[in-house]
Amino acid sequence: MTWNGHARPRRLAVALGTAVVVTVLVAAAPAPAGLDPAAQYALATMALAAILWVTNALPLPVTALLIPVALTTFGIYDSMEQALSGFADPLIFLFIAGFMLAAALQTHNIDRRLALTLINRMGRSPRLLILAIMLATAFMSMWVSNTATTAMMTPVALGVLAQVVGRESPEGEVSNMRVATLLGTAYAASVGGVGTLIGTPPNVVAVAFLDRLVGVEISFAQWLAVGLPIVVITLPLTWYVLTFWLYPPEIDSVRGAQEQAATYLEEEGDLSARGRRAAYIFAATAGLWILGGLGFLFEGLLPDTWFVTLFGGEGENVFGLTGHRGVLYFVVVGLLAIPALVLADADDWENLVDIDWGTIVLFGGGISLADALAETEATNWLARSVFDAVVGAPLVLVVFAVVVFTILVTELSSNTATTTIIAPILVGLGSVLAGTLGVDPIPAAVFLTVTGAIAASFAFALPVATPPNAIVFGSGHLEQRDMIRAGVVLNVLMTIVLTLLLVALFSVLWPTVLW
Repeated sequence: MTWNGHARPRRLAVALGTAVVVTVLVAAAPAPAGLDPAAQYALATMALAAILWVTNALPLPVTALLIPVALTTFGIYDSMEQALSGFADPLIFLFIAGFMLAAALQTHNIDRRLALTLINRMGRSPRLLILAIMLATAFMSMWVSNTATTAMMTPVALGVLAQVVGRESPEGEVSNMRVATLLGTAYAASVGGVGTLIGTPPNVVAVAFLDRLVGVEISFAQWLAVGLPIVVITLPLTWYVLTFWLYPPEIDSVRGAQEQAATYLEEEGDLSARGRRAAYIFAATAGLWILGGLGFLFEGLLPDTWFVTLFGGEGENVFGLTGHRGVLYFVVVGLLAIPALVLADADDWENLVDIDWGTIVLFGGGISLADALAETEATNWLARSVFDAVVGAPLVLVVFAVVVFTILVTELSSNTATTTIIAPILVGLGSVLAGTLGVDPIPAAVFLTVTGAIAASFAFALPVATPPNAIVFGSGHLEQRDMIRAGVVLNVLMTIVLTLLLVALFSVLWPTVLW
């Protein structure tokens, strides 16, 4: 249910009433053993936010704004400044920088040009055409939000498909091609977003919570090392299932689609000087984001003062002071990109500022809630209560439980809201399952939280689960039964694949990369 002026008042009243009643009941109920009053009130605030987020009774950002109000009203914090501190988290500004860089690319249609080039060069057969669209979508989703990527790629895909539809008359064949292409576009955007830290909000939510709750900082390069292998394995698998199993295209030629892509490219013309400057700044920013996480390669090669200044540390920096955050810290690099775009006249401030501020607000509210849950130790109590059944279970079963739980909740909510709700629980679960996982509590918290964030991008069955699902469904060229059919199959398959893949990465790669 969405709040768009047409939501049914009765359903809205029921959702709001349920949220208020449950909040009051949680706050007023006798405190369970091991839960102090402040933690109980934090859980009541979480119940309020969770119900409103899952039911979409209010826009997600509006609910997020209620969180600091509730925390202050309950007296968990004695000042509004503490309740609002989550809205000033550094990673919020990374998100702002990422959104503005994406806006600059879109101003000059750079993302569209890349997609059309790939389609024109790869789309020699129906399946390869779909793969080209999915590869272009996934790559752009790694750097531009998956919502914006899907909004850009859906009309491109429909325009290319129109050439195939015009050539082919059998309805079933055309339908398969259309369904596989549109679903492939949505699913590729979700999968591609896993690849980088800024690819999708759940990634940033998880990293921000780990930083604030257990003091673990995951760099851009570290996330890339963890997320990219998952994209490389799951994206081709998704394409194969869609085009060889569920919706195999039964047409012979897509030459018209290639020609249409070439026509679109010709209409774009040469990239302007401003567009080239925007592309250079974006490429430089992405390169510095990756370089900032590779400081270990320069240890012993740079003078200590320069190493501390560039990559951060507690020693003396080049300015003669002790300690430095590091000029290559990815938030610093991202924020520097914004004045670079303006100074280079790569884009206008009026265009840059037109970003998704609602997601920023949602992110801030989630961090404020996570802070309250952690400071009152409600997360530890909640983690034990929710996942007590898997304590002592094999590693595979623990990961399977987290993946299944996350995907199921995401299907009923949004992936951002789901991660915001469960990430604090998974952080707290680290201390509960450290022995089961065979690592210390902090690495366990990192593994479980990142696992949850990744799984939140693999809910494929319902339009409400992710923005890409909603966008392609809203195009009017897709039936919900088609998405449910493909989504259920992929949900089951990806649950198994993700479980095995995450366990393998946890055993081989993560100890080297993340701790």
